[in-house]
Amino acid sequence: MSEFHGSASRGTTPRPDRTPPPATRAKGLRHRLAELRGPDVPAKSLDARALAALAANPGCARRAVLDGAGVDKARLATALGAPSGFGQSQFALTRGNAFETRVKADGGAELLRLVHGRLDPGAEPPAGAAVPDLSAHGPEGRTARTALALREAAQAGGWTLLDHPMLALDVAGSPAFLEPDAVVVHPDGSWSVVEIKSFPMVDGSADPAKVGAAARQAAVYVLALEEVAARLDPAPRVRHRVLLVCPKDFSNLPAASAVDIRRQRAVTARQLARLTRIEELAGALPEGTCFAPDRPAEELTAAVEAVPAAYAPECLSACELAFHCRDRARAAGAVTRLGRPLRAELGGLATVEEVLAAARGESGDPDDPAVAALRRAAALRAEALAAAAEVPACP
Repeated sequence: MSEFHGSASRGTTPRPDRTPPPATRAKGLRHRLAELRGPDVPAKSLDARALAALAANPGCARRAVLDGAGVDKARLATALGAPSGFGQSQFALTRGNAFETRVKADGGAELLRLVHGRLDPGAEPPAGAAVPDLSAHGPEGRTARTALALREAAQAGGWTLLDHPMLALDVAGSPAFLEPDAVVVHPDGSWSVVEIKSFPMVDGSADPAKVGAAARQAAVYVLALEEVAARLDPAPRVRHRVLLVCPKDFSNLPAASAVDIRRQRAVTARQLARLTRIEELAGALPEGTCFAPDRPAEELTAAVEAVPAAYAPECLSACELAFHCRDRARAAGAVTRLGRPLRAELGGLATVEEVLAAARGESGDPDDPAVAALRRAAALRAEALAAAAEVPACP
């Protein structure tokens, strides 16, 4: 105590904390992201499909920055001269909207019947379910209105259908607003996510790849719902079995299946947690970097190349910039364009030239398992070619 008083008497004062408050940091981040997007370019909302793709490739800083800043990657790819055909056709969107309208007709009676039969058959039948109005101004207002409706429905008991609610999920320090097809509140107060898709369910089963993609999207919604539930006391249970509704046998009649998304939820949560914070990535970019599509192609190319990418063939079905990144990976001879499994097998060999040099014995550590396997494969290939050359040709 005496030392403390002595130092105070000598006039020593604590240093002021120069760390900006959270509100100031958030305002500065929004301003920085608007500069990256372009001052007159509206932000493109980040949906669950984009989040699922981002979580599947957390090492791609390029996608994290562009999605965090709300950049329209389709317009950016066209401006770069590498347009992508990624996305749904207008016909598929129209058909999907028509099917969703049919499923939710009559206050969602058919949808609630499917939820009751597939997810909660022991509960009372969903007769006279509540369908609250979720309209509000802006995504923040709709998010708050959805949270209020969820809380009221969990306390009231009975069945409640939330049609196109708005949820918020923090992604690398930037909020993403998500809009699931529907969320159902059960009589016990638990919450379920409903995904309505336009691909068919034939004989009770659908395309596994499309079901997997729907499960990953539903996992993002479940994570957002869990954030809402965590703010309530007591916290309602968010079910990890979601309802997938599809057309039955190429008709317009709905069929449903319960999908367990616990594995997808765990993977998505882990991958999103690995994402570098957007403010760190944006702060590392050169001053004046802008991704506005009206900029010259050379300037846009330099801006995009300033952010490192992690291209893989899977990006072709998940990202609008995939064609541009593939061309760059080919030009650099990167082995990532051959697939993530092969890239993992090659260890520190990052380019095709390095792989070929290691196989020929010109470079590489012989004790490296990848280098040893390449040289063994090269020797076997040489033996096979030599043996084939010795075989006489057929007359």
